[in-house]
Amino acid sequence: MKLGIIGLPQSGKTTIFNALTGGSKPVGHMAGGGRFEVNHAVVNVPDERVGKLSAMFNPKKTIYAQVTYADIAGLEEGAGKSGFSGPLLNQLAQMDGFIHVVRAFENPNVPHPSGSVNPSRDVNSVETDLLLQDLVAVERKLERVNDELRKGGVKDKTAAQRELALFQRLHETLSAETPLREMGLPHEDEKTLSSYAFLTRKPLLTVLNIDDETKDEPTLPGYHRPHTGVVALRGRLEMEIAQLSAEDAAAFLADYGISEPSLRRMIRLSYDLLGLQSFFTVGEDEVRAWTVKRGAAAPDAAGEIHTDLREGFIRAEVFGYDDLMSAGSVAEVKHHGKFRLEGKEYVVKDGDILNIRFSPPAKK
Repeated sequence: MKLGIIGLPQSGKTTIFNALTGGSKPVGHMAGGGRFEVNHAVVNVPDERVGKLSAMFNPKKTIYAQVTYADIAGLEEGAGKSGFSGPLLNQLAQMDGFIHVVRAFENPNVPHPSGSVNPSRDVNSVETDLLLQDLVAVERKLERVNDELRKGGVKDKTAAQRELALFQRLHETLSAETPLREMGLPHEDEKTLSSYAFLTRKPLLTVLNIDDETKDEPTLPGYHRPHTGVVALRGRLEMEIAQLSAEDAAAFLADYGISEPSLRRMIRLSYDLLGLQSFFTVGEDEVRAWTVKRGAAAPDAAGEIHTDLREGFIRAEVFGYDDLMSAGSVAEVKHHGKFRLEGKEYVVKDGDILNIRFSPPAKK
């Protein structure tokens, strides 16, 4: 899972990046000389189930699922009208979703680029720029398809006309200032668009970056949109906590009445927005958490482990994490009838423990 941290300059993106990753990248720094900067960090997904499975199986290796955060250079207000630069667009296209950091704190030493703090205005500004970028991309695609149909240069005219109709619907949606993530599309159209990196199709989590003393968390009035979420974080404070030892961090959290570190909240919210879940593989050699889309079938989960397992999939041995914890051992899971053999149609559930039976592909 790759999540891009975006936002206007001076919104506190790097502060949030440090809070999520425990990093210490300089904050309040803007790249000069036209340089484009991106900071990356890979962090383990906190999951107490992995620790408990590791304690039970005592494996040689314990591997958590991971998430990559990318702190992407600030989006200048109105950048969508002139078009994003190639390097910026390339970075944004690689992300599975976005964390949009919005400034909701006052600091006279760090002037807001627009002259005042106004979260609703800033949210609209950035989301409009993303939408305009998609609109330009859709218009270019429509021009190409229309030209090919007019010149007779398409091998499958029916498929080209179907694609043209789809992109016309995308254009209508974007022209109505509606993000593409809000469209309800049939599976065939979703599959067609999977090769396109439209920015407004990606789930979006808006983070209101508040100061340490804010008691009543701000809201975005009227902002209730599908596949988006809003959360307020004390960015600077959370960054400081992320750099403390576990013991000191717990005391700090208690003093400020923070129920859990930002990393846990953000990953949970991100999993929900992206429609992700975890399953596990266990054994003496390795206990490991894997990430898969909700609704994925057993062969799809097998493919996350290795492509050979997907291609040669026969059956999946399946039992649940909760059943294992209740029973105390795999043998007891089997004794209580909770151990199952499932086929290709089985839909994997969060917390499933899988062992894939497969036929190795023939050697070429």
